[in-house]
Formats: sequence, structure tokens, C-alpha cells
Amino acid sequence: MPAHSPNQTLLLIFAGVAALLAVASAIGGFLAWRQPAGTRNPVIANLNARINAWWVMVALLGAVFWGGRGSVILLFAFISFQALREFISVTYTRSGDHGALVWSFFFFLPLQYALIAIDWYGLFSIFIPVYAFLLLPISASLGADTKRFFERAAKVQWGLMICVYCLSHVPALLTLDIPGFTGRNLQLIAFLVLIVQSSDVFQYIWGKLLGRRKLAPEISPSKTVEGLLGGILTSTALGAALWWITPFAPWQAALIALCINIFGFFGGLVLSAIKRDRGVKDWGAMIEGHGGMLDRVDSISFSAPVFFHIVRYWWVA
Repeated sequence: MPAHSPNQTLLLIFAGVAALLAVASAIGGFLAWRQPAGTRNPVIANLNARINAWWVMVALLGAVFWGGRGSVILLFAFISFQALREFISVTYTRSGDHGALVWSFFFFLPLQYALIAIDWYGLFSIFIPVYAFLLLPISASLGADTKRFFERAAKVQWGLMICVYCLSHVPALLTLDIPGFTGRNLQLIAFLVLIVQSSDVFQYIWGKLLGRRKLAPEISPSKTVEGLLGGILTSTALGAALWWITPFAPWQAALIALCINIFGFFGGLVLSAIKRDRGVKDWGAMIEGHGGMLDRVDSISFSAPVFFHIVRYWWVA
């Protein structure tokens, strides 16, 4: 591939995504136009709602990328806040947990992202799984409410882990010092988000086209074996094709894409299992056609830490 500046590369990435969305919008519009007058196909309506939401999300992400490192950190801090709010909203809590929740939302969450902003990896990597996990049950115990205490403490810890600690590894990619890749770390975030999110899209498409065998009907009735295989393989091929925006060779990009696709799938499956346990279909209704924020980033929450540590171990000097 010809050499491009970081800004040119990001422009090419977003131009390519916009072109794909334009094609998707045209197809969705055509399918809606073919419907008899006065009728509404819920599948087509949901498809178009999803596409419209993607336009907004891609535009927002492009604006944040243009704003630079600080904007990216603030965006993912907001995403973590919203995701944690959705998680806690369907979780059983009592008045004795209010102190732990205040600590989670207004101390641990912002401080986790502040540690990324100042590039303090040594504390960022252990802050939540060590210090937060010790302090939160202490705070809850001071509420002197023992009813379902173990369950309540575990849920708050799990929410903080998934929604804050795991997701914070996305902007943490900006802190990695990769030889020969200086100033291009935003491209790592673009690679991660594109691959994991495209896997979700491709799984949906292949599932609709060829899906026959249900994968986990009690957890996610729409997931099929054919959709999973087709989505992961297609997205892995996309990862190999996008090697030029990363410090990876094509075969490395393919293997890494395969790895984060697999973890992304299980992230979605685990979060779906939690939703079924709580008796809800979606985590929220923030994003039309997609559900809540956590519905959109569930796969990233599992894939981001894995991607971060693969890159940090093998590519950081």
C-alpha cells in the first residue's frame, strides 16, 4: 500500500465506511420502497433504523477522532458511564449499596480514565481489579444491610469490570509506544472497532441468509452456527485486508482479527445471558434499532483487553 499520513489513513477508513453505509442505505430504502402501500415490515424497519443509527455513530466517532486523544478518552468515559448506568439499572441493589455505587460512578470510573490520560499503566492495569474490588464490598458492608449481600457486591464489581475496566482498554491503545507507528495509534482503535462491530453485522447477515441451526436458543434465539462461522470468517478476512492500517503483517492481522472476533462473540453471549437472567430484551433504548449503549459495546468489552495486551506484549518495545 502507498504511504499515507495518519490523517489521510483515517480519512480513507471513514470514507470506506461511509461508502458501505451508503450502499446499505440504498438497499434498505429499496426494500422499504418495495413494500405495499400502508404496510410495514418490522425486519426491514429495524434494518433501516440500525443503518441510520450507524450513520450517527460513525459521524460521532469521526468527529471524536478529529478531536484527538483527549476527545477519545472522554468519549469512552461517557460510554462507560452510560453502560454502567444501564447495567446497574437492571441489577438488584438496595440502599446499602448507594455508597458503593457513588464510588463506582464518581471515583473509580473517572480516575480509571484519568490514569489513561496521564499514561500510568502500572496503576491503570490494577486499579479496578485490586483496589476497587476491595473497597466496594467494604463500602457496602458499612451500609449494614446483609440481605443478598454477596450477590449485590458481586454484581456491582462485575458491572465495574465489564463497563469500565474492560472498555477503558480501547483508549488505552493510545498510550502504547510502538516503534515505527508513532502518531498512528488511533488506527488501532479504528481496527478494533471495525473488526468487532463488522463481525456482529456479518453474523446478522449470514444468519439471515443461511442460518438453520440455533447456537444458544435459550440465551440468544437469533444466533445461529452458520451466522457465527460466516460472520467471524468474513470479519477475519476484513482484518487481513486492513493490515496496512496496523503495525501487523497480513497474516498477523488475520490471526488477531480472528482472536478478537471470538472474544467479541463470547462477550455478546455473556451479556445476553445476563439480560435473559434479568428478564430484559435490551439494556436500554438509547440507540434506535440497537437497544442500549451496552448492547452496542458488549462485544468490545471482551475483545478490547485481549487486543490491548496482544499489541502491548508483541509490538511495544
